[in-house]
Parts: sequence; structure tokens; C-alpha cells
Amino acid sequence: MTLNGETLEAEAEQLCATARWCYARGWVPATSGNFSVREGGRILVTASGLDKGLLTREGLLEVDMHGRVVGSDARPSAETSLHLVLYEARPEAKAILHVHTVWNTLLSGLHAEAGHVTLTGYEILKGLDGVRTHEHVERVPILKNSQDYVELAEGLRAALHQYPGAHGVLLSKHGLYTWGESVAGARRHLEALEFLFEVEGRR
Repeated sequence: MTLNGETLEAEAEQLCATARWCYARGWVPATSGNFSVREGGRILVTASGLDKGLLTREGLLEVDMHGRVVGSDARPSAETSLHLVLYEARPEAKAILHVHTVWNTLLSGLHAEAGHVTLTGYEILKGLDGVRTHEHVERVPILKNSQDYVELAEGLRAALHQYPGAHGVLLSKHGLYTWGESVAGARRHLEALEFLFEVEGRR
């Protein structure tokens, strides 16, 4: 999917609507979570400390592929470096969603020692790009949480290499990152994975 400037702005509006939808579901409590969309080397990412229930286009900052803010003195999300790693490792990705839900927080802690959460046998797995059967085995890698974002970025890069088929990455007791070829695709992955985390948690 090739985005031009006009389409990027449309995707940015969808990103804000998705952030508000996540807030309404209780998936980005307080000012948690971060979201981004990109066109080539242009990335729009949420500014730091915003209430995602009130997110509008003005809350998205433009950064380049090195994380440098373009045309603003505002501060982007502290986890912008993780978005950059994801876009580099998954060139097909055009949008990234990061949420903090009860179920991804619990499962990422419970399965931290294993290093991943395994999801298989569920029909909803077919909501993930490239998955055609409920027999698919989805392994969602788990990284140890840290406030050292250089360390986290290195860990994320390694996990994306180790799990090339993964549609998301968990930070232990922190939250989920997922992505897609559009905001709609990323939202579909988010909804499918969060449904499965809740099913696994309740089971």
C-alpha cells in the first residue's frame, strides 16, 4: 500500500479515531499507550503524555526515521524508538498500535519465562494477515520491560528476527505492540490478539 500525503492525513485521522476507540475499551488507561502511522520516511507519532481518549490530529508529531521531530518543539512518546525499530524490521508496516490491557499485562507476566505466548486452535487467528487456518501457531514474543529504551530497542530487534511470523510483541507486565499495512489492518490485528489473550487468560 503506497501512501501519498493526502492519504497519510486520512490515515492519521483513522489513527486518532482508533486511539479514542482503544481508550473507550479501557485499553489505554491514564495517558498510557502510543500510536503511529507512516508514509515512506515520514512518521506521525503520538506526543508524550496525551490522554488518548481526547486524541486529535494535533496530538500527532512528525518525526523522521531517526526519531528527530520535524517542525515542532513538542516531545514525542518515550517509546518512539521502538516504533522506529518496528518500521525498519517490518517494512510493510504502515501503522503501529501500543496498548496496555488487563489481559496482555497478565499473560505477558505469566509467560515471561517461556519468552512468548502461544496461540493456536482458534478461528479468530484467521484475522491475522497471512493466516488461513485455525491450526496456525502464533507465537507472540515477550520482552523484559525496561526504562532503558536503547536496551529495549535492541531486544525488540532481536525478537523480531527470532519470530519473523509474529504479528505482535509483548513487553512483560507492560503492554502489546502490533502493526499492519494500514491503520485498519493494525486495528484488526489488535482486536484479534486481545480477544485471544482474554480467551487464554480466562481459560
